[in-house]
Amino acid sequence: MIFLVTIFNYVDRATLSIAAPILRKDLGFDAVSMGIAFSAFGWAYTGMQIPGGIILDRFGSRLVLGISLLAWSVLTFLQGFVDMFSSALLALFVLRFLMGIAESPAFPANNRLTVMWFPGHERGMATAVFQSAQYAALAIFTPIMLWLLNTWGWQHVFFFTGGAGVLIGLLWFYVVRDPGKHKRVNQAELDYIEAGGGLASIGEAPTPFSWRQLKNIGANRMMLGIYLGQFCLTSITWFFLTWFPTYLIEAKGMTILKVGLAAAIPAVAGCLGGIVGGAWSDWMLRRGFSLTAARKTPIICGLLLSSSIVIANYVQSVTLIIAVMSLAFFAKGVGNLGWCIIGDVSPRRALGISGGMFNLCGNLASIVTPIAIGVMINQFGSFDWALVYVAAMGLLGAFSYLVIVGRLRRLDSEDPAAPDAGVSHITAG
Repeated sequence: MIFLVTIFNYVDRATLSIAAPILRKDLGFDAVSMGIAFSAFGWAYTGMQIPGGIILDRFGSRLVLGISLLAWSVLTFLQGFVDMFSSALLALFVLRFLMGIAESPAFPANNRLTVMWFPGHERGMATAVFQSAQYAALAIFTPIMLWLLNTWGWQHVFFFTGGAGVLIGLLWFYVVRDPGKHKRVNQAELDYIEAGGGLASIGEAPTPFSWRQLKNIGANRMMLGIYLGQFCLTSITWFFLTWFPTYLIEAKGMTILKVGLAAAIPAVAGCLGGIVGGAWSDWMLRRGFSLTAARKTPIICGLLLSSSIVIANYVQSVTLIIAVMSLAFFAKGVGNLGWCIIGDVSPRRALGISGGMFNLCGNLASIVTPIAIGVMINQFGSFDWALVYVAAMGLLGAFSYLVIVGRLRRLDSEDPAAPDAGVSHITAG
């Protein structure tokens, strides 16, 4: 269910980038206006991460994520009507902004549920599965949405995805429960989760908010390095979520229908990379490697290899360009274990707010990247510097995990330097 919900989380984010080539012409948006519209989601999504984390710790993942899903789906549906307003840009900005608020608890909720349901040595793969949904969303739904765009118009991209999201939201409430409240979970399974470092019982009581806790998390060097690394990795994601279809059409001269197929290939590669990264990390834990080595090795290797995206500036063949993009997106998928690390190191009673801070820092990229690339296109008349920027983010992210993060350990809610006894049995290697 987390995988399915995350698919529609990313499908709804990507609707504007899919509609952009036609919507931009119909509504008269230049590159900067389009960049501003792209960034509207990011302003709200980023700003609401800490409040969303507080709400999540207070009311739990099932209720908060279910309501969020229904809300962002309705807001997506309404974006199909922005051409009816006197200022389409303002209407689009407001709806995307509200959608960002609605989606803000999603990934902290995913992380919280994963920590509740999985012991540490299974959590890398579990995280990889829900993280791979972002790539599966693009791979499966990019061709569908581009077909809708070409056949019915850009409005129907929003109508289709928004309507489907509402149905998924109703299914969510029917299926999802916390481990202690699920009819098919017995005490042996709860004990297995807890013995392996999972936190099956954290949903049983609300967690009060503490400014001291917030300060301890935010002042920790390990956490700051993780936050910087996530900003860099998310910058790569947002190039693909916003400007990539326009890049293929405007810079490489592809038709809309061809873009639907071509844009799906890197997404498939990213999905495979995510599974490889999660399996690689869990395999290293089972082989006796430390938690630090098992989590950081795939991340650093993936971020370094993702910088290969800059090679697309030096090749002309569309086939080679798609191959380069696929390699970069595969590598980015391998390195996409940040949420797994947050589950490993966050204070036990502050998973929501810790995840919110992590997602806030990471998704500053959802504001910076669309606008920065739009400005680069306007200033230089091409996407060349945009790809240099994306490649540089990969290198900076690898540096952060290699140099700043240091040894991974769970932060006690009162003492940010305290090790976690719950994972000590898998960090001795």
